[in-house]
Amino acid sequence: MISIVLPDLRGGGAERVMLDLAHEFSRLDQNVEFVLMQAIGEFLPVAQREFKVFDLGAPRTRGVPAALARYLRERKPDAIIANMWPLTSAAVIGRALSGHQCRLLLMEHNTLSQQYSSWGRIHSGMMATSMAMTYRFADLVAAVSEGAAKDTARLAFLSNDRVKVLHNPIPQRHAPSPEAMANAEVLWDCPPGQRILTVGSFKDQKNYPLLLHAFSVLRCPKARLMLLGQGANEAALRVMTAELGIADRVVFAGFHPDPTPFYQTADLFVLSSDYEGLPTVLIEAMACGTPVVSTDCPSGPNEILKAGKYGCLVPMRDAQALAYAMEQALTAPHDPALLKQRASDFAPETAAKRYLELLCP
Repeated sequence: MISIVLPDLRGGGAERVMLDLAHEFSRLDQNVEFVLMQAIGEFLPVAQREFKVFDLGAPRTRGVPAALARYLRERKPDAIIANMWPLTSAAVIGRALSGHQCRLLLMEHNTLSQQYSSWGRIHSGMMATSMAMTYRFADLVAAVSEGAAKDTARLAFLSNDRVKVLHNPIPQRHAPSPEAMANAEVLWDCPPGQRILTVGSFKDQKNYPLLLHAFSVLRCPKARLMLLGQGANEAALRVMTAELGIADRVVFAGFHPDPTPFYQTADLFVLSSDYEGLPTVLIEAMACGTPVVSTDCPSGPNEILKAGKYGCLVPMRDAQALAYAMEQALTAPHDPALLKQRASDFAPETAAKRYLELLCP
């Protein structure tokens, strides 16, 4: 049995990745359980329909080791996948307290040095210290991209070869129902040709202000931008659209568990992030044959797009460059089959087998 440990099942990229991985494990006859600090989030009902879900009842990380130790003594899984610091460090301590011997994989989904860069030197020092003290006791440490793996190794004082790269499993999405496609069309409320989509949580990492500024200077007056997601920054982003005079051309579509209908009805997907681990949404768009433009942020986009072979990369925080790339992508011909072929390199069966090779040697 494999236990997947997460803070919760909110509608984020890492949570969706772990659900997709769990489905593939199940298809390969592996029993899977989700272990959550708190049993909350948009994906919780999806997980509960197909898997056992255990609530540690630990709103703070300091409560995780004792609660996880109780779970491990009771359920005795063969392997644990603990996701995202500081939960990863807590999982190391929890396994030690439990006395239960099982394989432990620590999984990072982002470049932590970038994610916490604004938290100050004291926090950065505490993070690196806790990682250095705990990660060495895990059986396996991995990250979702080469850049994230090197960042994790540096922070945890591990050699680069000690941190493996495990790409996210990106399923080939099913054909959406006619009702789902019709709903997407209603939200777009404009004809095809200049539909621009982005998908992700409304948080600082995604730098949606950059995208809004680029969209405001786009020389495509009939273009429409859709933001699929939700988050704390939504109110500020709505105010910004009004200040930029684009409120009537920007759609806040909310959270959708399956964004496939929106990828398939969009003419362009844009990622404006300041940093990433391995941006799942970029691969999902390509899997639908949708052309992509992305900031060349650390890390992941360059790796996915092969230095621009499969989509345009632009400098970070440059609204003019992003606007120009968007204009070019909307008018240039593209090969959907080529994009889909590249996306297939991240197929769930490939990712799951790689996980199992490490977890069940």
